[in-house]
Amino acid sequence: MTQFLSLFCLCLLLVVSCAPRQQTSTPNNPATPATSTGDGRITIGTTSKPRTLDPADAYELASLGLVFNMSDRLYTYEPGSTEIKPQLATALPKVSADGLTYTIPLRQGVVFHDGTPFNAEAMAFTIKRFIENKGKPSFLLADIVDSVKAASENELTIKLKKPFAAFPSLLAFSGVCPVSPKAYEIGAGKFKPGTFVGTGPYKLAQYGTDSLRLDVFDKYWGEKPANQGINVQIQSSPVNLFNAFRTGAVDVAYLSLQPDQIRNLEEGAKKGDWQAISAQGSVVSYMVLNRNQKPLDKPEVRQAIASLIDRPLLNQRVLFNQADPLYSMIPTTFNVSAPLFKDKYGDANFDKAKQLLTGAGFSKENPAKVQVWYPSSSATRSLVAQTLKSLVDQKMDGILQFEISTVEGATFFKDISKGLYPAALLDWYPDFLDPDNYVQPFLSCQKGSVAKGCEDGGSQTQGSFYYNEAINKLIDQQRKEQKPEARKQIFTQIQEQVTNDVPYIPLWQNKDYVFAQKGVSNVQLDPTQNLVYKPIKK
Repeated sequence: MTQFLSLFCLCLLLVVSCAPRQQTSTPNNPATPATSTGDGRITIGTTSKPRTLDPADAYELASLGLVFNMSDRLYTYEPGSTEIKPQLATALPKVSADGLTYTIPLRQGVVFHDGTPFNAEAMAFTIKRFIENKGKPSFLLADIVDSVKAASENELTIKLKKPFAAFPSLLAFSGVCPVSPKAYEIGAGKFKPGTFVGTGPYKLAQYGTDSLRLDVFDKYWGEKPANQGINVQIQSSPVNLFNAFRTGAVDVAYLSLQPDQIRNLEEGAKKGDWQAISAQGSVVSYMVLNRNQKPLDKPEVRQAIASLIDRPLLNQRVLFNQADPLYSMIPTTFNVSAPLFKDKYGDANFDKAKQLLTGAGFSKENPAKVQVWYPSSSATRSLVAQTLKSLVDQKMDGILQFEISTVEGATFFKDISKGLYPAALLDWYPDFLDPDNYVQPFLSCQKGSVAKGCEDGGSQTQGSFYYNEAINKLIDQQRKEQKPEARKQIFTQIQEQVTNDVPYIPLWQNKDYVFAQKGVSNVQLDPTQNLVYKPIKK
């Protein structure tokens, strides 16, 4: 009997020890899928983990998406449109003749989540805090705003340092949302990363390391959400997000699934298993070329690389046709975009690339060697880099050689402005929806020379170190110009110069994909890649 009991206990121990354990990164048990609950709340799955919820310091999509849904701004966008419309403002700004003073009428009867009234003083406090706390996005306003004050309880006056035609679009940036003066304070570095007190349709009820709970704000001034609240579940990997959605553990899956997972879910949607929603995005992917690194200091080498890029091949092999080839750094979201890289270089133009390189003195015996870097967290960019290297190896007869290198993401983004990377693969998420945001951050330079390149400015920050005084003047001109057609002509001149100088090579413009279970409706994306929580219902 003793031997029997010992053997039984041993077997029981082995069974318990070997039993599968529930993964903490998939919060809901597939046996009780999110879609079966009747509380009216929506469960959203994502891999995007917010660094902070403080609007004055939020500069990543994971943070800004949550801030967007818990807040209002003076202006906002209709889903599918890049045209701004008033939100907490009641009309578009009145602009002074010199383009420096903006007068904005404000909505009345609005309160913050803590009951504090919203007015011009609160909005002025918010803008001052955004600038003076010196968070990651503070430069967006610090470089432009000279002063802000409440002209009356419901009228705001903002004076700019210099004219900026895109300023109303900048006021639609999620981080420029009003916050309660009672809940926050002004001062460099004084942030509250785990708190949010705004005016939006949801208030923050719980903020954990792998989940958030947003409850409906019962005193919201506008139309109430179509749901009873939002549960955000942060998955540890795209694989876990993919599995959580397939098993019904989340109602909606958005950011970030891999291209092969998106293709799989699209096939399931065609069979009626769930829904697939796609929209043209405003994110651009590109290659940056450092003009201070040999052999990229020669424009012919940069032009040769632009000639050999095969965008249709990248879209087919790497992206599974989940993007659109891009031939300007300004995406086709805007009518000023001109496909000049296609006109001048085309795709897979290897003969032109060879001619440019041999004309610059390179040969099989003296090849142009270029290191191409990318952040190690990006599986897509890894495939793009390997595909480009294969093309060069097979088609360029040894005249050009690519060496592929990778480094951890935080190190990559810290070092790119130091000029350590000759070439790099990157993407750009717009701060606000205006062509200026695809030009000024990449090409402007406050200090530099033709000999040394950019020493301080946007192009130095982006790693190209591009310097062109004519471009600096054109950037200033388009920022002052209020007439759309005249401004469009200036953007055309800028794009023509970039096509000749090739500090950057546009690669593709993303498409955004979000997946929803059957029975979930009104799933929408706004033009800045934010999933809009408010209209979702089931």
